[in-house]
Amino acid sequence: MQLEIIVDKPVQIHHVDVEIEDINDNFPIFSSSEFKLYISEMKLPGSYFPLEGAVDADVGTNSITNYELSVNDYFALDVQTYTQKSKSVQLVIKKQLDREQMPVYNLTLTASDGGKPKLSGTTQLLITVQDVNDNAPVFDQLFYIVSLSENALKGTVVTKLNATDLDEGGNSEIFYVFNKLVPEQITSVFNIEQNTGIIRVVGEVDFERKNMYEIEVDAVDKGHSAMTGHCKVLVNIVDVNDNPPELMVTSLNVPVSEDSLLGAVVAVISIHDKDAGLNGKVNCHISKNVPFKITSTLREYFSLVVDGPLDRDYISEYTIEITATDEGSPSFSVTKSIQVEISDVNDNNPTFFKSSDTISIIENNPPGSHLYTASAYDSDINQNSFITYSLIDSTTNGVPVSLYISVNPDNGKIFALVSFDHEQVTHFQCLIRATDAGLSPLSSILTLYIFIEDINDNAPALITQFFSSENTITEMVPKSATVGHLVTKIKAVDADSGYNAWLSYGFKDPAQRIPFGVGGHNGEITVLRPLMESDAKEHKLSIIVKDHGVPEMSTMVTLTILLLESGQELPVERLNRNRKEDEFSDTNTYLIISICLISTVFLITLIVYTVIRWHKYTEEINELKQHHFCPSIAGSWTYSQQRQYKFCLSGASPKNDLILFTPNYLQPSMDDAISNSGSMASDSAGKPKHPHPDWRYSASLRAAMQGAVHVEGAAILRGGPVGLEQQWPTVSSATPEPEGGEVSPPVGAGVNCNSWTFKYGPGNQKQPVPQIPPDFPENFIIPGSPAIISIRQDQPSNQGQKSNFITFGKKEETKKKKKKKKGSKNQEKGNNAVDNNDQ
Repeated sequence: MQLEIIVDKPVQIHHVDVEIEDINDNFPIFSSSEFKLYISEMKLPGSYFPLEGAVDADVGTNSITNYELSVNDYFALDVQTYTQKSKSVQLVIKKQLDREQMPVYNLTLTASDGGKPKLSGTTQLLITVQDVNDNAPVFDQLFYIVSLSENALKGTVVTKLNATDLDEGGNSEIFYVFNKLVPEQITSVFNIEQNTGIIRVVGEVDFERKNMYEIEVDAVDKGHSAMTGHCKVLVNIVDVNDNPPELMVTSLNVPVSEDSLLGAVVAVISIHDKDAGLNGKVNCHISKNVPFKITSTLREYFSLVVDGPLDRDYISEYTIEITATDEGSPSFSVTKSIQVEISDVNDNNPTFFKSSDTISIIENNPPGSHLYTASAYDSDINQNSFITYSLIDSTTNGVPVSLYISVNPDNGKIFALVSFDHEQVTHFQCLIRATDAGLSPLSSILTLYIFIEDINDNAPALITQFFSSENTITEMVPKSATVGHLVTKIKAVDADSGYNAWLSYGFKDPAQRIPFGVGGHNGEITVLRPLMESDAKEHKLSIIVKDHGVPEMSTMVTLTILLLESGQELPVERLNRNRKEDEFSDTNTYLIISICLISTVFLITLIVYTVIRWHKYTEEINELKQHHFCPSIAGSWTYSQQRQYKFCLSGASPKNDLILFTPNYLQPSMDDAISNSGSMASDSAGKPKHPHPDWRYSASLRAAMQGAVHVEGAAILRGGPVGLEQQWPTVSSATPEPEGGEVSPPVGAGVNCNSWTFKYGPGNQKQPVPQIPPDFPENFIIPGSPAIISIRQDQPSNQGQKSNFITFGKKEETKKKKKKKKGSKNQEKGNNAVDNNDQ
């Protein structure tokens, strides 16, 4: 109980819970003092039956805690506790019950609580054991074997069954039924009477459908728990000859090729007779006078094979009658006809009705329009006569025909892929191939000539070059012009052909009175009558050029004629213009095009030649850069009197300064003499010769010279923008005085230095100075070079020897000092000196 207590001053509310404690003052009570139960004796041990439990008003431990059953051998209790207030009580069978031994059981069920003192309540359980039908009916025989002729009439008795039951009363009464496992096809043929057990025919009995029936029959008593007895009835059906043979062609290989070999199987025939014994034995034969025969293969199978030559040209199809007869009494037979087609080999080409054909197409046709249908036939059959059409690759004016038309491979219809233009293509031909589908396909070709018909879709076009964009022209005519004087000529062309290109010329307003007329076919504007002073000085004529097509197309020209006063001449440019207009023709156009083409070829050739020469020059420079000089080998610059020197300039522009030097190699005899003995060689006269002097130079000069020297027989060193002209070395400080043969540039030599001196002096005892021949020229010029080489001898020195100098200078400076005539003589002398092999 929940209470609320209110305290005044101050007001306070308190909640009070009063718990009533239970005491065991209530007995467990069942709803009834007796419960009746009916249990069949067939219940197995372990079967359980729910019981109604007792009720106790107390709670907790004072409620029901235990159930007990009086002592017995067949029943026990099973108590399940789910919650404190929920319990399940069940009665469980411990042993198999037998009504004949104990038909009724009286048991006491006690429910007790857990209080102190313990209280309990009881009830009575009256258990009645129900009797069951525990004796099944029994047939006289387990198997019944019966024979029944097929086609037996309905109602015919097949057999009568009998069964007995040891039970009494309702448990001994029996009725007969087919087992539930008996299929419907048996119950539709046979039926059994429930009370008598007689089996009768109620359907059609057919041996061919089923020659034996197995029937499961049950005998069931009428007891409360019915029991069943079982037996099986075997019904054998006796066959009679009531079915003709069944003939079926299971495999027919048609058509048969005319080149088939003897014995080739045409068809496999299956012959079956549902009857048995002689009634089911069948013989087979075919019609006569056919190149086929029947052979037996297996028990029920026969083969139709080729027994003679086949010729499709003679007979293309055979009708064969096959007859099958059984040996029954009376006998039955059946006949079947089959059609055997003879196939042809692919020996006929597809044939067009025409080997060639011509069609015309109006230009500006819509793309995809149908042009022609190629049709061919083949006398073969089946796939050998199935024709496909294709377009053979060809070109017209360099354009593949497949870009113009397409062919439907199935029906041979030819469609246009483009809209044709008569002005571009007037006609072309195509080849259509028809190919059959034989294993070795054959084909034939149709030549189709397609002409493009012209329509009037181009207006006349003016070709006179002096027309303005508005098709206007101005001409000047003196008033003294006579009748027939040609003012000008309107020239026009039409891209169409035929009547569509036939042009006519006329005035837009022919009623106008003017002294000029126009040629209807040539477009010439001439003077029709003498010009008078009253004629207007300016005449504006509208000339229409139109063709003869349908619909007619035209172009209008506006001609302005200015009349000049007497004695006034036409401007020169007007005369030249008219002359040029008459002289200009297509031939001039072709000439201009030819000149342009020739010029282009020449320009390309010149460019290619220049590139090749530059490439060759670059390779030569690279080879020279790879050549390494050393003081002992490359440092010896020798003026040889035994070799001819060839001065050559490469493709590069000439420079201001040239240095002449010999290659590194000597004659074999001279090399041996110098390298082995170091002594001086002798000439042909037996006099000793001076060895070649060693012109020594600094390493920086050698590096500069390597990049600018081109050696070919003899050698030329040219100063370039990045060579000798920019990298001249200073005076060598290796010795106090320059030794003989040392290269001595002037102090301060640089980019603009114009000369070098090679001194052959006596200071270097290792290098004797070669003597200069008396006839050697003082100055000479290298051909093709802007440089002049000067060679002179000084007076004898203290040692009694002369000093020789080779001076390189500019040709321009030399010309200033000497006269032009004298310079030319020196140049000739220089050339002679260079070409002299003895120098």
